[in-house]
Amino acid sequence: MSITSTLISSEVISGSDVAFGTSGARGLVTQFTPDVCAAFAVAFIESMKNNFNFENVAIAIDNRPSSYAMAQACVAALKQLDIETVYYGVVPTPALAYVAQEDDIPAIMVTGSHIPFERNGLKFYRPDGEISKSDEQLIINTQVEFTTLDELPELITNKRAAEEYIERYTSLFDTAWLTGKRIGIYEHSSAGRDIYYRIFEKLGAEVVSLGRSDEFVPIDTEAVSEEDKARALKWSKEYGLDAVFSTDGDGDRPLISDEKGNWLRGDILGLLTADELNIEALAVPVSCNTAIESSQKFKYVERTKIGSPYVIAEFAHLAKKFNSVAGFEANGGFLLGSDVLVNGQPLKELPTRDAVLPAIMLLAAAGEGVISTLVNALPQRFTHSDRIQNFATEKSQTIIAKGKVDPAKLLAQLGFDNVEIKSVVETDGLRMTLADGLIVHLRPSGNAPELRCYAEADDYASAQLCVNNSLERLIGLELI
Repeated sequence: MSITSTLISSEVISGSDVAFGTSGARGLVTQFTPDVCAAFAVAFIESMKNNFNFENVAIAIDNRPSSYAMAQACVAALKQLDIETVYYGVVPTPALAYVAQEDDIPAIMVTGSHIPFERNGLKFYRPDGEISKSDEQLIINTQVEFTTLDELPELITNKRAAEEYIERYTSLFDTAWLTGKRIGIYEHSSAGRDIYYRIFEKLGAEVVSLGRSDEFVPIDTEAVSEEDKARALKWSKEYGLDAVFSTDGDGDRPLISDEKGNWLRGDILGLLTADELNIEALAVPVSCNTAIESSQKFKYVERTKIGSPYVIAEFAHLAKKFNSVAGFEANGGFLLGSDVLVNGQPLKELPTRDAVLPAIMLLAAAGEGVISTLVNALPQRFTHSDRIQNFATEKSQTIIAKGKVDPAKLLAQLGFDNVEIKSVVETDGLRMTLADGLIVHLRPSGNAPELRCYAEADDYASAQLCVNNSLERLIGLELI
């Protein structure tokens, strides 16, 4: 016989080692016990009651082995607050965010996005969109009493979120304008793998299913593996594809290739998407490609810290001055900050990362032509990024701190001899622009114990070499 005890949410959260990163609360699966999931859920809902009236909460999951049990715990905890939940099963994060926005209710997405399957996370949505950094602090500090969970309920899946997400994009077009196009969908374990083919087929494309996996695949759209690069090249040639489309685990970050199988960098995809949508003002993280400004396609570009909450926070300021506002990240996630017209049809804002909109707009921009033509017409600046995994956050922070004091010394330790530093930006991590135009950017990950390196140069080989050499030296760097 189990003994029920009363817990306080803030105490459970503080003792869990689960922390908010750039997008949601993240931690090891072993740290997301039922009580920890319950604590986050009740604290989130209690904090939402300060500004919103609602009776229901939407919840969905990705395909991680641990996600369903975490959702069960959240649902059981909210029941204690007399809050009913609508469970939408496995759907992309933007699909959940969209249906919750339509219903004017909060939402919880159980996902670790791109991080390995031994980790997981929780993303939270207000009735009016993704939570802010101040909301995160409220969740951490709110004190809500709840009792330990004796049993977890079975959840019944509602299909509405999936159907409305499909309708959101297919309703914009009255013709099958992708007729004659062949789109490969790299399904792996993406939360949207049973949805994407329906969207592209309804728009007229012939769809080829690729790489479906019964095991969770942690695809990082900012650090695409050599294996996945080779796969896209092979598939494009083998099946005669016009593009290969994929996403990260929860379907909010896109990965799309040109007709030859070359994956587009997320910020280049975002640039082309925003241009096709006739966006006037952009908010983008500091790590994005400088071709955004040099293309001169936008009236205003604001650079932010890395993470969708920071991008979204700028939308309110931009909306006061500009008619159409959007943002995107180097990982490809596109955030629509205002209502726009597409093909003469209204498309409602969705201020959270989305993978489907940029894919559709890229194909629309290409028209009867090919994607590579669009990419080649842009200012030719090339970016590359990668990360050291299982790298202590404290060590990353020490490296960055020392680099801010003496960036020239850090660059020398990374193998850059006798270089002239043109500018240093400390918006997020340490971003150093050299006189020859090379950009080196170091930043601790906000989601996992990883140190990321971003580079930008006039050719891809130089950017890639910069990242590889820098990370190799950082691994052995003695902090003296």
